[in-house]
Amino acid sequence: MTAAAAPVGSAGLELRDVVKHYRAGTELVRAVDGVSLALAPGEVVALYGPSGAGKTTLLQLAAGLLAPDAGEVLFDGRPVPTSGERHDRLRHEVSVILQATHLAPRESALDNASVRLLATGRSFREARRLARPWLERVGLEERADQPAGQLSMGERQRVAIARALASDPRLLLADEPTAALDSARSREILQLLVDVGHHHRIPVLLVTHDPAAVDVVDRAHTLRDGSLLDGVDATLLGLA
Repeated sequence: MTAAAAPVGSAGLELRDVVKHYRAGTELVRAVDGVSLALAPGEVVALYGPSGAGKTTLLQLAAGLLAPDAGEVLFDGRPVPTSGERHDRLRHEVSVILQATHLAPRESALDNASVRLLATGRSFREARRLARPWLERVGLEERADQPAGQLSMGERQRVAIARALASDPRLLLADEPTAALDSARSREILQLLVDVGHHHRIPVLLVTHDPAAVDVVDRAHTLRDGSLLDGVDATLLGLA
């Protein structure tokens, strides 16, 4: 068992001895092998690891998009329901930024950023009003009315980030949120995610290869061979 724990409050995230294995032909892949990880409210944690190490699997377990083979995932002191059981509370309170942006290509950047707000019952006008400042914060104020299909990959990624933040989540999970961005924009977005976590007192878990993240997050861990390790070595940061 591997463990990394922080004091967890009423809106903390906790994974307890979580296991997720896969079969690849005759081989058993131990993607997540007894991992314990806790994020306190307002704590921002980066998760590094080589490609295929199980980082995305761990993030999906935290989001309830996958069910663990063993162990449990808790948010706000309650078990996180898996995808087949997900209910309105979890959908509205947990924002997940995936590598695939899932934008509607014919809709504007602003309309795409408003989608989660519409799902909470807000009017179209109100959702757009609340989403617009987040587009501005990711540097897309001048592209707000542009159809998503005409945006670059980096711009689409920033729209997806604005969409996740606009709904005022209580838990933020992000899978490679700066993968399509240049180094300067990556630093801005990472700092934004950290600032949101700290200011709004929400746990933020970032799966990343970005070496800039280690300098701004509260903690960094490495997932290797299904086990969680403290810190991150220079090789994974591209420094060796």
